[in-house]
Amino acid sequence: MELDLLSPFQFGFMQNAFWIALLLSPPTAILSCFLVLKGWSLMGDAISHAVLPGIVIAYIINIPLIIGAFAAGMTCALLTGYLKDNSRVKQDTVMGVVFSGMFGFGMVLYTKISTNVHLDHILFGNMLGVGAGDLWTAGVVAFAVTLILVSKWKDLLLHAFDPAQAKAAGLPVRVLHYGLLAILSLTIVSTLKAIGLILAIGLLIAPGAIAFLVTRQFRHMMVVAVAVTALAMTGGIYLSFWIDSAPAPTIILILAGVFVAAFVFKQLRNMSREAATGAGSLQG
Repeated sequence: MELDLLSPFQFGFMQNAFWIALLLSPPTAILSCFLVLKGWSLMGDAISHAVLPGIVIAYIINIPLIIGAFAAGMTCALLTGYLKDNSRVKQDTVMGVVFSGMFGFGMVLYTKISTNVHLDHILFGNMLGVGAGDLWTAGVVAFAVTLILVSKWKDLLLHAFDPAQAKAAGLPVRVLHYGLLAILSLTIVSTLKAIGLILAIGLLIAPGAIAFLVTRQFRHMMVVAVAVTALAMTGGIYLSFWIDSAPAPTIILILAGVFVAAFVFKQLRNMSREAATGAGSLQG
């Protein structure tokens, strides 16, 4: 029985999948905490869709796909900010127009070229096809992003809550703003091979939302988010082996289930506190 339970670890492609899951857990989880607090959930969704034309153009001109994806992601972020600042349209509407337009542009480009790159792998990921090069890319990006977020989390937290106060305190607000956008684009690029464009938003939102429900301090929120992401990713890969499903959607389903459980737990705890408070006031 023990041998059967450990059988997924005997395959090289499964080992690589577990490794990339552990590498991507810290940056995506910590970044999701900032996105949830700052209300940038749609920004992550927009950039994750907008990188598709960059990938296709990079393939056409024969440069690394990661460069094209990052350039397209930053273009989407900057264009969204410019349109928001120079029009009466709200930010969520602008993001919807920009990301859908860029995603459509990428789909049109893709249909006009002949390539052996499978679109399904770009959209939905191919965690079981991760190679040594993908692990190195994800590892370098994950280390850089995690180091920046952990070392500057207090400045980014103040900027997320109150940009005006951050500016009054002498913090480089514009650097923090566009730096966070660059980190978001880079993190999404690092998840392309593993989780894909469409499901990347799940990794960038769900962990922070779950941690926000169960903790009150931001440093605890980051720890909980990383732990939840690591367990969900490794658990999703392990479960997908036995139920013969794709790892990426299985991971997202686990995160969704944990979020529902955290929400129910939060509601029950609030109800018990209200009941205790009511009983105490009656006794008084």
